[in-house]
Amino acid sequence: MSTSLKTIFLAIGAFIGLSVIAAIALLVFLDANAFKPRFEAAVSDVFGMEVKVGGRLGVDFFPNLRVTLEDVRIRNRGTEVAAARKARIGIDFLTLRHKRVRVEAIALEHPRVFIERDHDGTFNFEQSAAARGMLPDLDLAKISLSGGTFRYADKQSGRGFEADDCSLDVSRLQLTDRNRPGIMKNLSFTAEAACGAIRTRGYAASGLRFSVAGQRGVFDLKPVTMRVFDGSGSGSIRANFTGAVPLYHVRYSLSAFHIEAFLKHLAQQKVAEGPMDFSANLSMQGKTVNGLRQSAQGQISLRGKHLILNGRDLDRAFARYESSQNFNFVDVAALLLAGPAGLAVTKGYNFASNFQGSEGRSEIRTLVSDWKVERGVAQAQDVAMATKQNRVALKGRLDLVNERFDDVTVALIDTRGCVKAQQTIQGAFKQPVVEKPGAITSLTGPAVTLLKQVRHLFPGGVCEVFYAGSVASPK
Repeated sequence: MSTSLKTIFLAIGAFIGLSVIAAIALLVFLDANAFKPRFEAAVSDVFGMEVKVGGRLGVDFFPNLRVTLEDVRIRNRGTEVAAARKARIGIDFLTLRHKRVRVEAIALEHPRVFIERDHDGTFNFEQSAAARGMLPDLDLAKISLSGGTFRYADKQSGRGFEADDCSLDVSRLQLTDRNRPGIMKNLSFTAEAACGAIRTRGYAASGLRFSVAGQRGVFDLKPVTMRVFDGSGSGSIRANFTGAVPLYHVRYSLSAFHIEAFLKHLAQQKVAEGPMDFSANLSMQGKTVNGLRQSAQGQISLRGKHLILNGRDLDRAFARYESSQNFNFVDVAALLLAGPAGLAVTKGYNFASNFQGSEGRSEIRTLVSDWKVERGVAQAQDVAMATKQNRVALKGRLDLVNERFDDVTVALIDTRGCVKAQQTIQGAFKQPVVEKPGAITSLTGPAVTLLKQVRHLFPGGVCEVFYAGSVASPK
C-alpha cells in the first residue's frame, strides 16, 4: 500500500509540474510560437529536465486570459517522465500590469505520467540538488485533469501497476518555504481523485476514489474506496512527511470479496468459492519497501463462512489419514495464510493446482484468520477453520520481512482442541519445508507424509489444548 501511496503523490507532483511549465510560459513571452525555443530552454533549466512543446503554444483572451500548450513532454536522462496532450492555464489579467503572473486555474487533458525506479533505487524523475532548489513557490487556486494515465515500475522488486481513466480536482495548492528540505514537507492542498481501472501483474481493481486534505507534510486520504475481487473496499490513510522518515497509518476493509476472484490467477479451474471479509489496521514508517515491512505493526484479519472448496472432500481425507498417512495439511493452511501474507506466502507453493482433477468438494462452514503484526512479523492469534465434521487450526509466525515461515504448525484437532495430527512448516515462502520424524521433506508435490500422529491412550484423557479460539467444533 505504501508504494501505491507514494506513487500517487509523485503523480500529483508530475501533474503540477506540467501546469507550472505553462505558467512560466507567460514570463518568457506573450507572442507564443516565435518564442517556443526560449520557453523550452527556460523551463528545462528550472526543472533540470528536457522539456519540449510539440504542438501549438498560444494565448487566448476570451472569455478570460488563457495560455494553451499542446503536446507537452518532459524527459529526464533520456526517458520520458510525463506528457500532456493539452494544458489550459487561466491567468488573472490585472496582475500583468504589475509584471506579475497569477494563475487562477489549470486544466490538463489526457496527461500521462511514467515513474520508474531502477535497480539502485533511483527514480527516473530525480534531479540534482541545485535543480530542486530552483523550484518556485506555488499558490494555485484550482487544478483539474481528466483522462489521465499513470504507469509505475519498480525494477528492484519487479512490481508495478497501471492506472487509467484518472481524474483529479485540486484546490488551494501551496508549495512554500523552499529552504526547508523535502517537497512533501512544504506542500498543502485538498483534492478529489478517481481512477477507473488499476492493474498489477496479477490483480485488477476498479472504481478507485479518494479525497485528500494535507497541510505542510501531513496528508489524510479518506475515504479511499474501490472494487477489488468483486468486493467493496473502503479505508483511510494518514501520511506524515514532517519527520526524517515518512510515517503511514493505514486502515482498510474489503467486504464480501469473492475468494474465487482472488485465486483466479493461480488456477484455471474454480478452486474455491464464496464471500470473505478482510481488514487491516497497520502503522509503518520507512523510505523503502523493506523498511516499511520491518516497522509494520497492527492487526490483520480474514474471515469467511459457508465457503466451498472444489476438488477434494476434506472430511473424507481426514477420516482416512490414519491408514494412508498421505495428506498434506499445507494445502488447507494456504487458505488460512492468504489473509496476512497474501501472495508472499502462496506464490512459492501452488496449492490451488493440488485440488484440480480430484474428486469431491468441501464446505468450510467457518474460517477465521486473525493476526497481530509486530516489527514485520505476523503472529497467529486466532487461526482456524471448520468443515462439517472437523477443525483445522494453525499456530506460529510469518516473517514478512525475510519471507520465511517461523515455527508454523498446522493441526487437525478434536472437539477439545487437542491435536489429532499435525505438521510443522519452516523455511522460505518460496521453498517451504515440512518436518516429520527422522527427516525433512521439501514440498515438491500435492502429497506430503504427516509430520506427527498423536494417539491418545485413554479417550477423554488429559491433553494439551492446541486451539481455544472462536471457531467452534462441528456438532
